[in-house]
Amino acid sequence: MNQIESNKQWQPTACILCSRNCGIEVETNKQEIVKVRGDKAHPISTGYLCQKAQRLNFYQNHNDRLNSPLRRCSDGTFEKISWDTAITEIAAKLVNLRDTYGGHSLAYYGGGGQGNHLAGPYAKALRLAMNTSNYYNSLAQEKTGGFWVDGRLYGRQNCHPTEDVEHAEVVVFIGTNPWQSHGIRNARQILQEIHKDPNRKMIVIDPRRTETAAMADLHLQLRPGTDAFLMAAILAVIVQENRHNQGFLEKYTTGFNVVYNSLISVPIKDFAIKAGIELKDVYEAAHLISEAKSCSVRTDLGIEQTLNSTLNAYLRSLLFLITGNFGKKGANNFHTALVPMIGHSDEGKKQMRSKVTEFPFIANLLPPNILPLEIDTDHPDRTRGLVVDSSNPIVSAADTQAYRKAFAKLDLLVVIDVAMTETAAMAHYILPASSQYEKWETTFFNMEFPKNAFHLRKPLFNPLSGTLAEPEIYTRLIKAMGVFEADLSELREVAHQDRFSYAVAFQQTLAKYPKLFDYAPIVLYQTLGDTLPEGAAATAYLWATCHQFAGKDPDSVHRAGHQGEGFELGEALFNAILSSHSGVVFSINEYEDTWKFIKHRDGLIHLEIPEMLKALSLLDPTETNLMQDYPFVLSAGERRSYNANTIFRDPAWRRSDFDGVLRINPVDATGLGLSNNSWVKCQSKRGSVLARVEVSDTNRQGVVTLPHGYGLEHPASDGKRSQTGPHINELTTSNDMDPIAGTPYHKYIPVRLIKIHGEEL
Repeated sequence: MNQIESNKQWQPTACILCSRNCGIEVETNKQEIVKVRGDKAHPISTGYLCQKAQRLNFYQNHNDRLNSPLRRCSDGTFEKISWDTAITEIAAKLVNLRDTYGGHSLAYYGGGGQGNHLAGPYAKALRLAMNTSNYYNSLAQEKTGGFWVDGRLYGRQNCHPTEDVEHAEVVVFIGTNPWQSHGIRNARQILQEIHKDPNRKMIVIDPRRTETAAMADLHLQLRPGTDAFLMAAILAVIVQENRHNQGFLEKYTTGFNVVYNSLISVPIKDFAIKAGIELKDVYEAAHLISEAKSCSVRTDLGIEQTLNSTLNAYLRSLLFLITGNFGKKGANNFHTALVPMIGHSDEGKKQMRSKVTEFPFIANLLPPNILPLEIDTDHPDRTRGLVVDSSNPIVSAADTQAYRKAFAKLDLLVVIDVAMTETAAMAHYILPASSQYEKWETTFFNMEFPKNAFHLRKPLFNPLSGTLAEPEIYTRLIKAMGVFEADLSELREVAHQDRFSYAVAFQQTLAKYPKLFDYAPIVLYQTLGDTLPEGAAATAYLWATCHQFAGKDPDSVHRAGHQGEGFELGEALFNAILSSHSGVVFSINEYEDTWKFIKHRDGLIHLEIPEMLKALSLLDPTETNLMQDYPFVLSAGERRSYNANTIFRDPAWRRSDFDGVLRINPVDATGLGLSNNSWVKCQSKRGSVLARVEVSDTNRQGVVTLPHGYGLEHPASDGKRSQTGPHINELTTSNDMDPIAGTPYHKYIPVRLIKIHGEEL
């Protein structure tokens, strides 16, 4: 990499605190991020910014940054070792476990957080070298129920719809608070526009009166865990009053008759009572949705990590499908993907399953909830070695206690991260990565339609001494494992001539060494990468990706303004991405293109999913889920103004809510003798945490909330490590999960509260 100037300057990059990855400009001084502002040149966020990005220097510079490979000693401490020693020893141990017990004895967790995705294909190459399919990440803790439903509806689990909230006449937010969690383009700006427009309506379904709910025309403040009942009731009103879009259903779908027969028998009044919603409000929601010229439905963790989560994903989809709000402006639509985030797992006889729990893969992923069980067992096929990248499952995955016990049993735990996390503290080897602002990076969260953009970010700083970018780490490990054997000198020489000649030589090399096909990113990195400007070698595989995408969908690339035919079009797209540091539009589609995305052979949406219709029929409005000893429901992981993800380790980044308070309804607080700043022990069947109380009428009675992103350890000024705020996964158990997707019930944790007096703290 060329030396990066250390004087103050404004540089384009992106925020890495949520999946929107808004374009920003930062003023830097040496290794410091001094000021942050929105980047008006970014093709999607166009200068938008929320308050959290202003604190990004707390990610870049803090006392937990790692600057040397570390190896665990017999006494549990760590010693610094060289990169060569670390790579050699780790590679040998991975090979030994793979060859002794089989590739299934190894697993991989994480790989990219909120926007550090450039290393994804290199991580996939490492999994191939490990000969393992065992892949766990945060998507499988949140989204796989939706992916499974998408696979049944549209033909493949990576047929992923997005939502056009920006142009919708009616917007439905279920289990999400975009004011804090974002997830939609320029969230606060768009929410304000909808709120102020008398011709547009906003429906929010949430047990809390969130900032978004406070702006809604209709807030359905349901009981936690009853989302399926409420959505089924709304759908039943629509079909019972013949408000479904029959023309759309006949033209684009199959199986509606079976769905209709299931919905027509839903006891609307009983389901409304179960959800705690007035019957008139159920009807109003159904009428607003069905009468709108366009309606977009946006959901998130609130229905993805609670009871009936996969059924929730199905009913959510039916809301926009049976009303014909699909494949048009202001509705839900598919999106293009330059680099797809997920894959597809076949069902039936070809379905892959984990070795110990026999849990099925969805979108080529396994749910983190099962990982402790896959490790902590005497099963001969148990997981023995694990590589964790840019993730901290000890804190972020359900059942911290189970994770600690399981990780202690691993023969090999390797952690790749920028900081000394709680997971890294248990590792046998720690490999220090450069930060997201010290290397070329990008996000694969490109989910816009009809205009989609890709933002490749150049580094702001030189790498912290002793660190390496993940593509280099993975390349070294793969080569040390001995699976990558080919003479690339001739291909490297051709790369310095011209790219067309290189393309020919690249195909010839793969034909000569067919085993290299799976390691194509490594080949590109070590050959074409040498020719790319400003040390951008890790971006080399994007060259092949751009050519592949331009060949598959040249019309959308042309509409985005890129010129040329065939090879020239792919070159134009790659050059634009490489040189446009504020991001570039790579595809513009027509709404008619929607139907090309469907993968069923008949080209139709298959509405009938037998497992889901059975689950719907089993919903019992008389059943109670609460336990007498645990009278409150904790919704864990609330989004607030100053909580993000666990990449912010220094608690000083927060301007408010330093303790991560437990919010409780005033009536409940009075009943327990609690007031603001009281302390309680929040206790579940699994464990307990201490929390400071905030009395808030935003919560329903019986509902308490805690934020995520707390419970992290960080060194104080005296060097001693201390924990800030409640560690919510001390309360969760890996057994409480969706039976199909394995997603945890973070939003439905039965708890009891015990008042703590000062002398007990």
